[in-house]
Amino acid sequence: MSSKKIVKIIPLGGLEQIGMNITAIRYGDDIIVVDCGLAFPSDDMLGIDLVIPDVTYLKENLEHVRGFFITHGHEDHIGALPYVLREVPVPVYGTQLTLAIIANKLEEATVAVDVPLQVVSYGDTVTCGALSVEYIRTNHSIADSAALAIHSPAGTIIHTGDFKIDFTPVYGETIDLQRLGILGSKGVLALLCDSTNALKPGLTMSERTVGKTFDNIFADNTSHRIIVATFASNVDRIQQIIDCAVRYKRKVAIDGRSMVNIVNTAVELGYIQMPDNILIPIEELNRYPMEQTVLIMTGSQGEPMAALSRVASSSHRKINIFPGDVVIISSTPIPGNEKSVFRLINDLSMLGARVIFQDTHVSGHACQDEIKFLYSLIRPKYAIPIHGEYRHRIAQRNLCLELGWNKDNVVILKSGDVLSLTSKKAEITETVPARGILVDGLGIGDVGNIVLRDRQYLSENGIFIVSTCLDYDSKRFLSTPVIETKGFVYLKDAEHLIARASLIVQECMEKFEMSDGRDVNRLKSEIRNELSEFIWKEIHRRPMILPIITEAY
Repeated sequence: MSSKKIVKIIPLGGLEQIGMNITAIRYGDDIIVVDCGLAFPSDDMLGIDLVIPDVTYLKENLEHVRGFFITHGHEDHIGALPYVLREVPVPVYGTQLTLAIIANKLEEATVAVDVPLQVVSYGDTVTCGALSVEYIRTNHSIADSAALAIHSPAGTIIHTGDFKIDFTPVYGETIDLQRLGILGSKGVLALLCDSTNALKPGLTMSERTVGKTFDNIFADNTSHRIIVATFASNVDRIQQIIDCAVRYKRKVAIDGRSMVNIVNTAVELGYIQMPDNILIPIEELNRYPMEQTVLIMTGSQGEPMAALSRVASSSHRKINIFPGDVVIISSTPIPGNEKSVFRLINDLSMLGARVIFQDTHVSGHACQDEIKFLYSLIRPKYAIPIHGEYRHRIAQRNLCLELGWNKDNVVILKSGDVLSLTSKKAEITETVPARGILVDGLGIGDVGNIVLRDRQYLSENGIFIVSTCLDYDSKRFLSTPVIETKGFVYLKDAEHLIARASLIVQECMEKFEMSDGRDVNRLKSEIRNELSEFIWKEIHRRPMILPIITEAY
């Protein structure tokens, strides 16, 4: 492949799961990065808080990275910025609301991050050496969402971000199909298109349909308190809840740190409109009859520490559920969160609440007909499905084949692939590091597969600890073995088992005292092997066995 007019697309995340979206685009010595999101841990990532992308490639090419270009303000597109910007401190570009949300996140970061935040309006173009990035209006479940047209000497690449086609959006105008069509008529090298709903036929419903559902619920429950849980970033959804509260003369209280931050920001910037006297502090709820109040809070995904989960577990300091409360869960469970959401619904129901979760949410992602329409409008040379699991991206690939694309021009990438594009050829020329980096508390990347495997083993089998003290000079033990277990058996119910295990350990200790060697590690290994065989024969369990021998000199 000639070195002239080659543009490289380098996804560093977002192609194996929902979340952690980040893609680098490179032409020559100029690199721009689209989005920088996080992913939430899967069930087998015990104790892990977040997963962020591996940006080794960006760190190794830091002098060439011109900036992060953010499509919208959802966590799976901005959540890793407070971590990544510490190592890749370059300007961040985005629309007004998006950057306001990012500014809040950076201000709250445990390590100060100070980079320029550059507000871009729809239609603006930012030039970064040989690359220029144009912001194009789209619709999604958060205001100020954008697609990006990335212009290079090799051709134009369009990155949709997360999008749908909403002809009646709550805030702003509909997606700028005219500009996308103009770009398509001029020739587009590649389209990187959102695949999240590629398995779903038809069209995604307008956000306004949720407003009608809310209105019906408010009208039917004039004698009950209403609690609504939704994503904090869904500003349009929050606006519709507030509109219903105004219509039915209810006061509104906000709970959940992220909800409070985003609502305050959206009100300040004019993305949420409300009368001056409608919003009240949580502390003042008791001053009003319950049927005259609405609570908007986080926790629609059943997150353990979110506001609604604490209410459901009766651990919230200021809010309790009362029989007759109407709780609206206005979201669809993210894959992997289904059990947590259904547990939340059960807990709320047992406290006497009526939980409504059907027809209270519409997706922010395009379904099949919208995806096909966009491809037909833009007619890119190369189709590159992004944002989703493999099954979602393969579904989009099949849509492209139905529309007549050559199979060689529909490219299914893996995170870390370097796709080199020219007007004549698409080729994966190399790979770069693109694993997920695990965040556990303040630790970033210090928990790996071995630690996770140990955690899973402990969670499934428990631990069996044997401790004693050895006089190194005399090679005599100064104490009988002390046995403790965690997550294995309850000691008082297994005294016979523990007593026999203690005898086995003492036999190993006596053999050690009578032997010529002083290899304590060998003794630990023998204790571990003997106990493992004994416990398996007795109760068919394999706890982690940890001998601790303290040596006194």
